[in-house]
Amino acid sequence: MRRPLAFAALVLGTALTTPAIAQAQRAAGVAAGTVRTDTLWAQALGVKKALTVYLPPSYAREASRRYPVLYYLHGKTGNERNWVDAGALHRTMDSLVAAGAPEAIIAMPDGDDGWYTTWGVLPDMGPCERDTTRREPAATFCVPWTRYDDYITYDIVRWMDSHYRTRADRAHRGIAGLSMGGYGAITLALNYPTYFAAAASHSGVLSPRLLPDSVQKSRGVVYARDRDEMALAARSLWPQLWTAFGHDSIAWRGRDPQVYAERLAAQVKARRAAWPALLIDVGVDDPWRAQNADFNASLNRMGVPHTYGEWPGTHNWDYWRAHSPESLRFLLDRVAR
Repeated sequence: MRRPLAFAALVLGTALTTPAIAQAQRAAGVAAGTVRTDTLWAQALGVKKALTVYLPPSYAREASRRYPVLYYLHGKTGNERNWVDAGALHRTMDSLVAAGAPEAIIAMPDGDDGWYTTWGVLPDMGPCERDTTRREPAATFCVPWTRYDDYITYDIVRWMDSHYRTRADRAHRGIAGLSMGGYGAITLALNYPTYFAAAASHSGVLSPRLLPDSVQKSRGVVYARDRDEMALAARSLWPQLWTAFGHDSIAWRGRDPQVYAERLAAQVKARRAAWPALLIDVGVDDPWRAQNADFNASLNRMGVPHTYGEWPGTHNWDYWRAHSPESLRFLLDRVAR
């Protein structure tokens, strides 16, 4: 009985720190996976990037076994270590496995503040290289080619399949993320349906053109139509999004998850693609809750199968740690059975 009790404490006791979780797991006899960091050349970005990888407990002792892969994307200002250092994702996975869940490899790439898309404009390398606010060398953060969607889908997936014993097909790949990473997980799954069978978003920025309620009431417009309205929709994210998404409404529409879903719906109807399984959740006090609700409504109108939930909490690690077990179980149920 000790392992299920330890697992329950991990899932429900969100105030536990990562060392406290590790201590509880050792006391309960929970086998631990291995966390390592690789460095790879990212052709899509033109630089070397770091990649944190979780290998499940049996990986070292079962030399011929192959595993599904879950790709977890960090949020804005994050890095490849966020899901481990702040989210204790490796500990959560260990506890799930101890409670009977299937094992999987987890890949956690460094996505900079790139929004997991190909940028609308090329970056100005000069100011980027002089920026000292990030704890990352300019040589890896200031990338000459900002194709972050290709970077994840091609460079990272190819690296994992060529360096680890993966089950290298769509049916055994899932992707998830938080905030900016939630946007990335959903858009990559919708835009590259032959690569990912399932996707999960925690607190994602999922309707970037949606105007605040006050603006909708005063102007009678739901979605941004010009630069000024795009700035209102983006709010605090505007300085980044106008670079990543582009300077006009056409470019923003082209990066909207709702538009990706509409395009995939046409492919599914023509039997040229299949829907990935989708999980979306957000805190009821999250500043981006309205965007999640709007995207949920859009999927409902299109008849897209998905799971949606709003739960107590806001846009922080307390919420993401509490709900990461749900995305792990959701992905495992669909790519690891």
